[in-house]
Amino acid sequence: MTIPYFVLTPDRREVPLNVLGTQVTVLASNATTQSYGITFQRGDEGTGPPPHSHDWDEAFYVLGGEVEFLCDGRAHMCQPGTLVHVPRGTVHGFHYGKGGGQMLEITGEGALAAQMFTAIDREIPVGPPDIPKLLEVLERNGIAVAA
Repeated sequence: MTIPYFVLTPDRREVPLNVLGTQVTVLASNATTQSYGITFQRGDEGTGPPPHSHDWDEAFYVLGGEVEFLCDGRAHMCQPGTLVHVPRGTVHGFHYGKGGGQMLEITGEGALAAQMFTAIDREIPVGPPDIPKLLEVLERNGIAVAA
């Protein structure tokens, strides 16, 4: 099935989702494009996901601030203009550095990222998360948190 092109202007974007302190704006879900997904993410200093893996490729492009990525046990402090490619199955995580940061995330075909962000926003209230509930939401959406 071929989908028509679309143009998403700032005034037509969805409201950002609150994903454990990171504001995630879904610009294009994998379901919408029938291929890749794109999100804009803005996080406060110290926020970000723990080491985890999933069955889709993704890439992050740092737009502002500093973001420390952990990929297969190696830490990388990334400045604006840095691209981080994470192949499916790679254990990775990140946290925003001093002053917070901003990134674009691009997910590969079959990703459940937009679906997972929506579920966290809907099911996990602001504040200290209910860890068992959070792990259930992540698992349901194809995310394996590393031990």
